[in-house]
Amino acid sequence: MRKLSVLLSLLVLASMVLAACGGGAATEAPAQPQPQPTEAPAQPEATAVPTEPAIEHGTLRVNLSTFPDIIDPQKSSFVNEIAHLNKIYEGLTKFNAKLETIPGAAESWEFNSDGSVLTFTLRDGLTYSDGSLLNAERFAYSLTRNIDPTTAGEYAAITDEINGAPAWRGCGEDAAACDAAKAVVVESLKASHADGAACTGYDDAACNTFTVTLSKPAPYFPTVLALWVGYPAKQENIEAGGDTWWMDPEYQIGNGPWILSELDPGVTGKFVSNPAYWGGEPYYDIEFSYITDGAVQFEAYKNNEFDVILYGGDDVASIEADPELSAQNTVYPGSCTIAIMFHQLKAPFTDKKVREAFAYALDRDAWVADVDSNTSLPTLTWIPRGFPGYKDGETRYGYDPEKARAAIAESSYGSVEALPEIDVTFGDSARNRVRHEWLVAKWKEVFGEGLKVKLNPVEPTTYTALTKDIETSPMVYRLGWCADYPDPQNWLSVYWKTGGFGERIGYSNPEFDALVNAADVELDPAKRADLYAQAQDLLIDDAAVAMMYNTKNTYLVKPWVKGWIASPQDSSYPGDMEPTSIYIDVASIPQ
Repeated sequence: MRKLSVLLSLLVLASMVLAACGGGAATEAPAQPQPQPTEAPAQPEATAVPTEPAIEHGTLRVNLSTFPDIIDPQKSSFVNEIAHLNKIYEGLTKFNAKLETIPGAAESWEFNSDGSVLTFTLRDGLTYSDGSLLNAERFAYSLTRNIDPTTAGEYAAITDEINGAPAWRGCGEDAAACDAAKAVVVESLKASHADGAACTGYDDAACNTFTVTLSKPAPYFPTVLALWVGYPAKQENIEAGGDTWWMDPEYQIGNGPWILSELDPGVTGKFVSNPAYWGGEPYYDIEFSYITDGAVQFEAYKNNEFDVILYGGDDVASIEADPELSAQNTVYPGSCTIAIMFHQLKAPFTDKKVREAFAYALDRDAWVADVDSNTSLPTLTWIPRGFPGYKDGETRYGYDPEKARAAIAESSYGSVEALPEIDVTFGDSARNRVRHEWLVAKWKEVFGEGLKVKLNPVEPTTYTALTKDIETSPMVYRLGWCADYPDPQNWLSVYWKTGGFGERIGYSNPEFDALVNAADVELDPAKRADLYAQAQDLLIDDAAVAMMYNTKNTYLVKPWVKGWIASPQDSSYPGDMEPTSIYIDVASIPQ
């Protein structure tokens, strides 16, 4: 999913993590004890929602930190982008708080006997928030647009199971090849009447059946279609609004529980409840703010200017010392893995031994304790605890200064002094500067003052944009992945297979690709799990990145926010996976 959501600064988290969000720690070097999974605090049960007449419509005020780079369903990929889209739109399927795939705009779906054709039946009477008809043709358009190479969507590859999709995405400048591949995709995404009759357009009310033809068995594909890439943005609005259509509420018209009413870049995003939503109008409106300074958002929360904030390790001592804040403190497992990314096409990280050295030199336990104040969990592996595919007992590249220095000596450079200057890029904020100064200081403790390192702070939204392209992706930076859905395919195939997100740092391994390709179509669960385990072992052995930590959800939530149900994939506020269960006890808000 996302895209992850969930994290890098723990204050500008949502913007800095690939969605995927869309949540383990492993053993460190032998000299250190194995970090054990923390016991998740008891979760507050969802408050019983009172009867409709008793609820006064409220507004949920949330600081989301960094303003999104883009809010286009077929072009977005970061957690804070998805946090906007999943309020405005809804896919054919969606997730509940247990991360189960449940009906969304489609009331049902089924595969054919060999798993190659997937058919959805839409709910009766579906409309957009403006009252216009929503039919199966809209979903055909959205998925076609996601695959279309001219869209250049960040998540285009996630629907490569659709027959013809990879060929169209990769057709390049060959117009004939592009036209032929497009024709296959169009034929693979068919909107029809229930009896199979062809639809006549977006105003065809009987067009309620959507059939997807796949190139291979993909039992997880109904789950994939819960993601934002399939959200049914209106073709005519995209074409009329131009490159920035998504910023204008006139064009950003969706079928989700909320309606975008105002978007002031860097300041506020406002959403009003959608009375036309099939699941019932939500009990509250939403107001996002984009304060990147953690100290400022913390003070605003204490002054009752926010109802929810995601806080970082710097706030822990203040929260623990304040009985009122302690009562509002909400901590539960997250769904993200954060790593130090090494660009493998930029020296010195073209040399695997250099990557190994910096991985060995990363003191994850100290980071979690000193920097994050235990709001995260150290890890040496990619898939987090609690998710299918998590490897317990991983020890490779745990903190070991001796091995770090030995790896440099064995590298093509031979010594720390011979390494070129290393740029460490990050989204600029006061707290992020402190964090990266700490990181560099620890590396210098291991390698000595001969290590040449330059901190490169950039504006947070610019940082997000830089990391999305292999040409601009920095030499060294901190980024992560948040689960889109709970399956190793999402963690491994989607992110690390050649052509996926890992290619932004130049990672590509044909052996890894072969393993995940085989796992993706394997119908035997045990064999499938083993293939993914082999792939993850290979990824870690390649030292593609320095695995760092897994996240926890750490929120402050005002007592008048009621009815929410926690999920590891919450990305903007607690209860984000089932947001319509929430209501605001308006009478309890201090005046």
